[in-house]
Amino acid sequence: MQLIDRFLPHGTKFDFIRYRLIAFGITACLVLGSLTLIVVKGFNFGIDFAGGILIEAQSTNGPADLHQMRTSLSTLGLGEVSLQQFGDTGRDVMIRVQRQDGGDKAQMEALAKVKDTLGSAYSYRRVEIVGPKVGDELVRDGVLAVVLALGAIAVYVWFRFEWQFGVGALISTFHDVITTFGLFALTGLEFNLTTVAAILTIAGYSVNDTVVEYDRVRENLRKYKTMSIYDLINLSVNETLARTILTVATVFVTVLALLFFGGEVLRGFAIAMLWGLVIGTYSSIYVAMPMLIYFNLRSGKDREKDAEPAPTP
Repeated sequence: MQLIDRFLPHGTKFDFIRYRLIAFGITACLVLGSLTLIVVKGFNFGIDFAGGILIEAQSTNGPADLHQMRTSLSTLGLGEVSLQQFGDTGRDVMIRVQRQDGGDKAQMEALAKVKDTLGSAYSYRRVEIVGPKVGDELVRDGVLAVVLALGAIAVYVWFRFEWQFGVGALISTFHDVITTFGLFALTGLEFNLTTVAAILTIAGYSVNDTVVEYDRVRENLRKYKTMSIYDLINLSVNETLARTILTVATVFVTVLALLFFGGEVLRGFAIAMLWGLVIGTYSSIYVAMPMLIYFNLRSGKDREKDAEPAPTP
């Protein structure tokens, strides 16, 4: 613990709020850019949402020959078939086959064709078949989960603190969620149910970080009644800086382990979480906190004046 304390900043006096206008400009660019990418480019929906067949195959005879596999599967008339090699040995391949017309029977026939074509040279570790109705329901439920999570977060912070804090937390969390959507639209990473789980996790992490800083603001409002809101917010950010760095570093190392050793299934989740850690920390300091100034949060002295009884005539 003493070794950790040596490398954590204590008693810092950085003027974070001074750069709020620059941060707001960056925030606006990130949000507008993300919305543009979502509308123009869209998402690379995985089997969970788009429907179709997902096969995780492993070669039993050394590294997989993607060229030979692609040539063989392209002659089956199954439409779009994508292959993606993953893992360190080169033996693992993710096969995605577009949704077939004709219901569940057509999906099973397509799966049988793929297995017959690849033959005994491959073993099958995972097979998923998702129909169009299930895919549409998952899209609707995923959107509903994100919206309800944002609403619950806003209500929670609103009741725990004041309306200024609730609105600030909602804007900050919305910023984190929408930019994560933008990341997936920009990179073309597969958007699936694991991605939705990552986005909900990011929202929870972001609001937790914001609440910690808001709680310190509330404490300092009682402690430093004559301090200006600008200085009080700066003080609060600096006082929680060591905790923020320690939390981010700990989670970052854990998520890096997921990225490198979690396999292809967790790759999108890990990338989203790494982005969420960075953007969530940024938004807590440069979005949620400066918002309190523009929402006219009153100092401790002003609050005492408001609480004084009106003079009797």
